[in-house]
Amino acid sequence: MVRDMGDRPAGKDAMVTAEDIRLGQGSEPVADAKVRAAWLYYVEGLTQEQIAEALGLSRIKVIRTLAAARAEGIVKIRIDARSASQVGLERGLVTALGLREAVVVPTARDAASISALVGYAAGLWLSDMLRDNMSLAVGWGQTLHLALRGMQPRQIEAMSVVSLLGGLTHSRSINPSAVARRVADMFGAECFQLTAPVFVSSVEVRDALWREPTLRDLLGRARAADVALLSVGDLVQDSTLFREGLLPQSDLASLKAAGAVGDLLCHFIDAEGRPVDHPVNRRIMAVSPSELAGIGLVAIAAGGANKAPAIRAALRASAAKVLITDESAAEALLSRMGGQE
Repeated sequence: MVRDMGDRPAGKDAMVTAEDIRLGQGSEPVADAKVRAAWLYYVEGLTQEQIAEALGLSRIKVIRTLAAARAEGIVKIRIDARSASQVGLERGLVTALGLREAVVVPTARDAASISALVGYAAGLWLSDMLRDNMSLAVGWGQTLHLALRGMQPRQIEAMSVVSLLGGLTHSRSINPSAVARRVADMFGAECFQLTAPVFVSSVEVRDALWREPTLRDLLGRARAADVALLSVGDLVQDSTLFREGLLPQSDLASLKAAGAVGDLLCHFIDAEGRPVDHPVNRRIMAVSPSELAGIGLVAIAAGGANKAPAIRAALRASAAKVLITDESAAEALLSRMGGQE
């Protein structure tokens, strides 16, 4: 079933009719026209041709208006059904990996869309999980940035969001602090930021920063969070850390030589989930995987068959009990473990 989320309940009394649109035609702002077109198409079930007639627009203009409504978040689509393949993979992952829950989305037609599909599912999952008085800890990365699209904004009482990583001095949309702030804004929550660069110059600087009382307080909040949502990076040139220039491409070879298969919260880990002995790991301003042990429920969102070794390592490092991934990664994980149910 597909459910479309708008600003009004999708009941009989909330229906927008063609007459409603005609009454507002001529002076109606573009933003309002998008909302009306979205309700007619997604809720009332009018065709694009019928909406074009009602609005006095061309069909092409209606298509563009509906596309803009989706892109701007006026319309959010939620798919509550799963295929038999997805259900089978979810059950297999729960059993094989000892998880509490697995969410598997279809394999993307284009590898570039994997983060969008997995991120969207992660946003939906998180929206369903949150309750009043909860504390949420968040990581970063392209998948978590795209998870914002799947979140269903609402007011949650006494909620707090804690960023688990330092930030970027050159701010980008996937800046860890920006992701945490946007999540907090969606739910009317307090936001606690790790106000330091994600990578510092030396272990001495890192240790000195962690001695600061405000950062120690943040670390305590992170350790005591009710829920954590994290992503995983693998060791390829296009992974977030290297693509965004936070680490030089030249570090890839030495990290692989040290045994790293990926990173969790910018900490590079081996196949068993242990931190590798590498200089990069000694100058990270981020909560370490070992400090996630006290968090009530840890969820990892990552997809792509190529990420299977990094995902498995991250599950071991964090003791996560929820995995949100795609069919290709699920199949790769189960294949490496000897099959599925």
